[in-house]
Amino acid sequence: MGPLILNRPVIAITGSSGKTTTKEMIASILSTRWTIIKTLKNRNQPRHTKKIAEMVEPHHQAVVLEFGMGRKNAGERHCRYIQPNMAVITNIGTAHYGKLGNSITLTARHKSALIEQMKSDGILFVNNDDPNSRLLHTGSFSGEIVTVGIKQQADYRAAKVYYLDKGMGFQATLKGKWESFFIPAFGLCNVMNALFAIAVTHRLGFTPAEIRSGLSSYPVPSRRMNLHHLPGGVLLIDDTYNANPEAVKAAVDVLVELGKGKKKIAVIGSMLELGNYSQKGHLDIGRYMVKQKIDLICAFGQKAESICKGAAGARGCSCKHFINRHELHDWLTANTGPSAAILVKGSNRMKMKETVEYLLLHYDANQSI
Repeated sequence: MGPLILNRPVIAITGSSGKTTTKEMIASILSTRWTIIKTLKNRNQPRHTKKIAEMVEPHHQAVVLEFGMGRKNAGERHCRYIQPNMAVITNIGTAHYGKLGNSITLTARHKSALIEQMKSDGILFVNNDDPNSRLLHTGSFSGEIVTVGIKQQADYRAAKVYYLDKGMGFQATLKGKWESFFIPAFGLCNVMNALFAIAVTHRLGFTPAEIRSGLSSYPVPSRRMNLHHLPGGVLLIDDTYNANPEAVKAAVDVLVELGKGKKKIAVIGSMLELGNYSQKGHLDIGRYMVKQKIDLICAFGQKAESICKGAAGARGCSCKHFINRHELHDWLTANTGPSAAILVKGSNRMKMKETVEYLLLHYDANQSI
C-alpha cells in the first residue's frame, strides 16, 4: 500500500535545527483561518508520522508535519505514510553528524530524501543564508524552489531586524510591499524560522494580517530560548532541548545581545552525536565564545572538556570544566552573583534542564529569605 496522497497542503519540515519552531509558526498562521492537523510537540519520528496520517479527516484543510531525519533512510520512512507537496529544509548542519556519515555532504544527501520523495511538482523552501543547503540534491526536482534569507538575496528576505523586550521585530516584503512582523522569541535563527512560515503561508494565500496574528501568538516550544527573569537582575536563558555547534553559536549570540551590561555566563553541556566532528565542534564553540566576549564558561560532560581547550589562554574569559553536576551547581551558586545573564544549553541526553531547575529553585529560595 502506497503513501496517503492528499489534494490539500501537506507541509513537511526538516533540517538540522529549527524544525519544531518552524512547524509551530506555520501551524499557528494556518490556524487563523483553517482547521489543521499537525505533529504534536516534537514527536517527529516516522512512527509518529504514521499516526498523524491515520488521523487525517476530510475537514482538515492542511497537514503540518515535522520530519526528524537524524537517521539514515528516515526520509523514505516518513514518506512511506504520507506524501508532502510542500517541504521546508531549514538548514544543513552538524546535528546527528556521526549517524549520517560524518560528512556535511552525506548529511545533505540524507536530508535530500525529502525532496526525492515529496510531490515532484510541489514547492520546496530552502535557506539562502546557509551555504550547506547548496549541497541539497535539487537537480531532478521539477517543482518550484522558494528561497528565504536575511543576509543573502532571497524570494522572502527579512530586513531591519531588531530585538524587543519580548521578542524580535523585523520587516519582510510581500508582493513588493514592506510588512512588519513580531515573534515572541529571540535570535536571528528564529527570524529565519519565521521567514519560512511567512513564505509557506503567503504562497497559500494568507494575508499579511493573518500572518502577523499567527506569528505573534505561536506557542513557543518548551526549553527553546525560554527566558526567566530572576531576582537580583539575573536573566536565565533556557535553551536546553538540544545542541549542536550551529545552534550553540546562535544561542550565544542571543546571550550577548540580551546580556548587555551584565556578567555573561554560558553553561554548555556536551554536544552528542557529532561523530568524528566532536572534538573540533567543541573546540570551535570555545573559540567562538571567547570571540563573543563571554565572561564565564562552564563546560559540563566529558566531550565538553574541549570547549575549555578552545577557550584556553583568552584574556577576560574563564572556563571551568565539570563532570559532576552537583559540583557544577555549587560553583554556579558561588560565582554567579547579581546582574548576570546565564545561558544553559546542551544535548538533550545531558539533562541540562536539571541545571535550569536548580537555578530557578536557588533564586526562588534566596528571594524567600
